[in-house]
Amino acid sequence: MPETFIAACVQMRSGRDPAANRDAAVAGVREAASRGARLIQTPEMTSLVERGRTRLFEAITAEEADPTLAGLREAAREAGAFIQIGSLAIRVGDKVANRAYLIDPQGEIAASYDKVHLFDVDLPSGESWRESSTYAGGACAVAAETPLGVLGLSICYDIRFPALYRALAEAGAEVLTAPACFTKQTGEAHWHVLQRARAIETGSFMISAAQGGLHEDGRETFGHSVIVDPWGRILAEGGTEPGVILAEIDLSLVADARTRIPALRNARPFTVERVAARS
Repeated sequence: MPETFIAACVQMRSGRDPAANRDAAVAGVREAASRGARLIQTPEMTSLVERGRTRLFEAITAEEADPTLAGLREAAREAGAFIQIGSLAIRVGDKVANRAYLIDPQGEIAASYDKVHLFDVDLPSGESWRESSTYAGGACAVAAETPLGVLGLSICYDIRFPALYRALAEAGAEVLTAPACFTKQTGEAHWHVLQRARAIETGSFMISAAQGGLHEDGRETFGHSVIVDPWGRILAEGGTEPGVILAEIDLSLVADARTRIPALRNARPFTVERVAARS
């Protein structure tokens, strides 16, 4: 297993045309590969950013027919690199799976992961999101063994649930991922601190490609794709425009961070006692 390799995030501004989004993703993968990347990640909802349920269902397909999945499998073969598709909207009966894929350098699907935590929130700006009305949440975390190390898969809103990342790290994950379509409002408040916190808590790399800018469906996303090392240092960061960021991943830093701060090893079981304090 190599101790170092180049990882890349392909930042996008996906719209309502899956073919155009696929072409943009493939172009980003090719650029990253030309710059030496061996692990290339695209954002959540690579193939389509669409808030309307009717339009969404008109545009998506089952996994075996998805053209973006097919296009990125071919791109992985062409590049000879691992591609982590941040997620695609995949039709599953009368619901949608928000599904991430890890594609190996032969273009085969090495792993997939359905987003566990669904974004059901009302924001102070008036924005309201109910992912559970359209999406079916997953129930299984995924740690994928690769020649580049063990990769822990997650998607966007998952980043707010630290137990998931601890479980992945305890399962051997050295590189954690949270590709996203973060809203501008929540991203400005929390994106960087959440990414750095998950890296620090687990002594892992965090790699998170993002959507950025104003999309055709009216939403505005934060961007700022980021690669963070196990000590919480930001190695590379994007802005709000589409583009590619790269950083060297040195897996020896994982063991170093976990030795210096052995939080995974020091954890102990405990119970919570609720008491009433009376005035």
